[in-house]
Amino acid sequence: MQELNDAQKLEVDAYYIRPKTANERMKAAQSTGQTVYICGAVGFGKTSFVADYLSRRRYEYYSMEHIGLEEIPVIHKKETKRIVVVDDLHMITETEERENACKVFGQLAKSPGVWLILIGRCLLPAWLKPLYIQQVFLTIGETELSFSEKEEEIYLKKWNLELSQKAKKRLRNLGGGHPMFLRIAALRLKGLAGDKRSTEERIEEELSTIEEARCDWWDYLETYVYDQWNVELQEFLMDISIVEQFDLSMARMITKKMDAGRLINLAQENGNILSVHTAGDREIYELRTPVKKSMRRMLRNRCSMQHIDVLYYNAACSYELQGKIVEALVMYEKCHNEEGIPRLLIENARKYPGIGYYWELRRYYLGLSEHTVRQSPELMAGMSLLQSILLNDEESEKWYQALLEYEKSQSGSMKKTAKARLFYLDIALPQRGTRHMTDVLKKTWTFMTERKTIIPELSLTNNQPSIMHGGKDFCEWSKRDRELAGSIGKMIEIVLGKFGKGLVNLALAESFFEKGEDNYEVSELAQKGRMQAQAGGKQEQVFVGVGILAWLSVINNHMDNAMESLESFRSGVTDMAQLLTGIDTLKTRFDLYMGRSSEVADWMKQAPDEEAEFCTLERYRYITKVRVYLSVGRREKALRLLLQLQFYAEKRERIFLQIEVKILLAITQYRMGEEKWKETLQQGINQAEEYHFVRVLSREGAALWELFKAGDFTWKDMGFKKQVYKECEQMTKLYPAYLSEKQEGNVLLTDKALMILRMQAEGLSVEEIAKTMNLSKSGIKYYNQENYKKLGVNSKAAAITEARNRKLI
Repeated sequence: MQELNDAQKLEVDAYYIRPKTANERMKAAQSTGQTVYICGAVGFGKTSFVADYLSRRRYEYYSMEHIGLEEIPVIHKKETKRIVVVDDLHMITETEERENACKVFGQLAKSPGVWLILIGRCLLPAWLKPLYIQQVFLTIGETELSFSEKEEEIYLKKWNLELSQKAKKRLRNLGGGHPMFLRIAALRLKGLAGDKRSTEERIEEELSTIEEARCDWWDYLETYVYDQWNVELQEFLMDISIVEQFDLSMARMITKKMDAGRLINLAQENGNILSVHTAGDREIYELRTPVKKSMRRMLRNRCSMQHIDVLYYNAACSYELQGKIVEALVMYEKCHNEEGIPRLLIENARKYPGIGYYWELRRYYLGLSEHTVRQSPELMAGMSLLQSILLNDEESEKWYQALLEYEKSQSGSMKKTAKARLFYLDIALPQRGTRHMTDVLKKTWTFMTERKTIIPELSLTNNQPSIMHGGKDFCEWSKRDRELAGSIGKMIEIVLGKFGKGLVNLALAESFFEKGEDNYEVSELAQKGRMQAQAGGKQEQVFVGVGILAWLSVINNHMDNAMESLESFRSGVTDMAQLLTGIDTLKTRFDLYMGRSSEVADWMKQAPDEEAEFCTLERYRYITKVRVYLSVGRREKALRLLLQLQFYAEKRERIFLQIEVKILLAITQYRMGEEKWKETLQQGINQAEEYHFVRVLSREGAALWELFKAGDFTWKDMGFKKQVYKECEQMTKLYPAYLSEKQEGNVLLTDKALMILRMQAEGLSVEEIAKTMNLSKSGIKYYNQENYKKLGVNSKAAAITEARNRKLI
């Protein structure tokens, strides 16, 4: 094709708008003549973007769908600047053709005065990478080609569409700024113009029309995209679409295609339809959402239920082999496999709650018939534990009694198995508390030594960095910590097996730390316990040691050390989702001290929703979430969650959590202007003082110090009071922004205010800033106070830190 004149130019879509990010990158490339590679799946507007950008320029356009490489002139007769656009690179499939293409593109890219623009569907293909390395292309991908929310609004206005906020949100959620989907939706919605129905009816019609547009989009993919692929690839993608993510071995197992790797590569070459990320030494693939949804529809429409059931069964087997019980159960349920579900529930019941999925699988457990449960000691124990987690103590004890009756009726190995489960429940059931725990542990130890057997694995941490208030509350034991460590420490370590490694030293370290005792002794015990746990113990125990040492760093103004040790530990934890959740939650506690708003906001996206359902196993994340609510001024949310936690803590006699709740509840009531805050805080002080728990108070630093200054409280032990006040004041000075209320979302500062902050960050004095800004010193101080107010801080250092965390400076 020759150089295009105005009549021959690519058609420009009158409704199209150039995404700002893509436009800026294109301008940067043009200014230096840098080769551009534009990529994206079908419908991302790659060609439309180029046509719009070059609409006022002369250029050459070549589509590899319609011409051969030999038709692209490398040397132009006219010695002028050239813009060369080569589209549809996915059509270059043969090895020899690809080698020739690299030569042609390489010559064009090196030619003086030639600006080369390449357009393809997939991320930079392997055959083009050598040229990319030589020439250093500028790439523009789907992220840059997608419309932002603001650009979506502008696009809809071009169509004269004024949609409800619900409709706009739905469009955004479904399309994510996808240009083709937005165009299809606009064409559909255009038919609603002038609709005179009520607002509610109009909104419903808009939402319904958007769903129809989504089906149109799927139809478009099936008709104009998938039909261009060979049948084998279509069948492979339909089959694999039943799962959210997969690796190569899983793809082989589900589809029964041993050349699944070749088909994955083919899918990547045919368009950017697969996202990929690395997990260890494996590559994990996921079909893009529109492709996944449309492929599932094709699967339902084109294949028999028998074929689909086989796929679900294969997926269930694959998940089971990976130890992904939740996902496996879902697949067994979909293929109506009645044998797989009970078997997996028994397997899960053999695990302790820290790694088992009792809460997530409650629907399956509760759906089992009573007859089925009574046939298995593991299921009876699992049901007892699950009902306790659900706070249904009567049902929990019913299944404990059923297991006890079963044990009495059995002999040999089945009796031994049932007896071991009973001892396990005596220790693990939350409603049993710790009052008679020493007797239970002695009986369990006797059973294990005389019968030469072991009880199921049992962790006392619940994936929290704590033994004292992890799986169970051992606050009462802290009153006699040294005595108990000497008398029953060895026995506990034997009963708990690998979970007992390092437990005594870690428990003592935590008890001493909470009581504000000698930091050196705490550090020595924590280090020793951590090393013992690392030598043949469990990662959950190691986490306790890491957590104690990290808290020591925090209270001694070494936050960097705390963060580094936590990150180092996290990097070594793999395939333990619940433990990773605990690590991330502890990190969030530290982020709150430093005012790292963006990191905290990211954590909140993954936090459990207490208003949807309250899970007792999530108490550590819930109590952290309360602190986040307080830090962003959501007092009502904090109050509601605290009342839920208070009910749970009292029902389960969890002393430490009761104290935490009372302290945070007092802070919430104080900020809400309620007079009873003093009474609430006094109750918390009384409980903390009974156990000499200094740190549960002092760790709340600036948030609690304000209350101490605002009221008078009764203290029985003046030494305890002095230590609490001293440490609390110290924490306030170290972390002045802790839990200070900030507004959620972006903080808007004026240009002058930002400039003043930047200069303060560079170390300039008030006088120097005033001179530079041509303002009075009082003017600078005014801006400072406004900055402090908007950032939710009370000092220059805290303002600079907060501004950096929010990426304002």
